[in-house]
Amino acid sequence: MITDLVSTIIPVFNRGAMLREAVDSVLAQTWRPIEIIIVDDGSSDDTTQVMQQLQAQHPHIIRLLRQDNAGPGVARQNGLSLAQGEFVQFLDSDDLLLPDKFAVQIAGLRSDPEAGIAYGKTWINEQGVRLAEPAQGTGTAVRTLFPTLLEGPLWPTLTPLYRRTTIERIGAWPAARQLEDWQYDAQAAALRIPLHHVDAFVAETRNHAGPRLCHLWQTDINAMRERARAYLIVFTHAQRARIGRETPEMQRFVRSLFWMARTSGAQGLVAEADALFAIARAHATNVGWDYRIAGLLVLLMGWRRASRLLEAVARWRR
Repeated sequence: MITDLVSTIIPVFNRGAMLREAVDSVLAQTWRPIEIIIVDDGSSDDTTQVMQQLQAQHPHIIRLLRQDNAGPGVARQNGLSLAQGEFVQFLDSDDLLLPDKFAVQIAGLRSDPEAGIAYGKTWINEQGVRLAEPAQGTGTAVRTLFPTLLEGPLWPTLTPLYRRTTIERIGAWPAARQLEDWQYDAQAAALRIPLHHVDAFVAETRNHAGPRLCHLWQTDINAMRERARAYLIVFTHAQRARIGRETPEMQRFVRSLFWMARTSGAQGLVAEADALFAIARAHATNVGWDYRIAGLLVLLMGWRRASRLLEAVARWRR
């Protein structure tokens, strides 16, 4: 591990043009020293050539790695095997860092020795327009990821900066392609790693018209299965952290489990729906009529038909 060095790991799949912009945002950092590790996740377009051109332009900063297509989690973990920095930055190939990101987050970590992860506010760029509000929970200061993480990811993947020693404690990235970042955050949350919040914008996540892996669950049954299992995994980590059943965050998460059970059941994922529903019903502090009716309908009709009927009733009530 090289003191002061920041290792940025960028997984990329068929996104050469945006990759250039992502890399440029790392090169524009006011902090030095830096290194960039680009992991090609089995691209089939010109991405490999773009990577080689970038390395030729910056041979002392950029290193390349190629793998068969396995998803961003595996790519990030493979990139870590080459990383030498005291600090680690993960960056998706369609997102951007702001120039002072490393400087202000490292200053935050150095001023707060107990903290293992620094994060700051992150812009959302929606089709070329920056929205006024920070992304997800990046505008709010919390000291630990749980219980806030039960309500959804606190930040996009590019927001945090990690100490390398913290990365080693968290463990390997999940091999999943759906919600792997939420699961990884839950691994950190279960360890109660202290966070340091920087009250400044440090990055920009971009929503664009190109292909997005996070949208695949809407059309692909295997992606939907991975998404359902992610909820179960996050619940397991919350149990490890002993998040109380009665907390508002856990109760909102329980409702999300119930919704995910119905969504999974509608697509015929019976095992996942059963597991999600069992946890939701067991941990709800108020098992109302909707749980009871859902359980009865599943017994009578099976998950697929019951879920569709429940959704129709929900639409009618709205």
